[in-house]
Amino acid sequence: MAAKDELGRLGESLAAHYLERAGFEILDRNWRCSQGEVDLVTREGGETVFVEVKTRSSTAFGHPFEAITAAKLNRLRKLAGAWREANPDQSGPYRIDGVAVHWAGEVEPEIEHLRGLR
Repeated sequence: MAAKDELGRLGESLAAHYLERAGFEILDRNWRCSQGEVDLVTREGGETVFVEVKTRSSTAFGHPFEAITAAKLNRLRKLAGAWREANPDQSGPYRIDGVAVHWAGEVEPEIEHLRGLR
């Protein structure tokens, strides 16, 4: 596995732990279908939350949230619909969140959570 992939997987684990401590229930990790992949599917209260995690070791190429483009967000909406179709027992309101993990490896990671990406 490439270093970038390892950093991404580590970031997803850190994000999942962060969200669990904040009261979210993890429903799925790295859910895949023919349309792509959702990093985390969670539940907060009565709402299903689809989470895109972006991990960076520096901001040399911009803030992690800058990688969540309009095209990426549109694909996440389609993936959310596909997940909900595959999990009809999880109906109800949903939203898409972003989690940015900044981690250079030497110190504690910095985690930012944006609710309700539009």
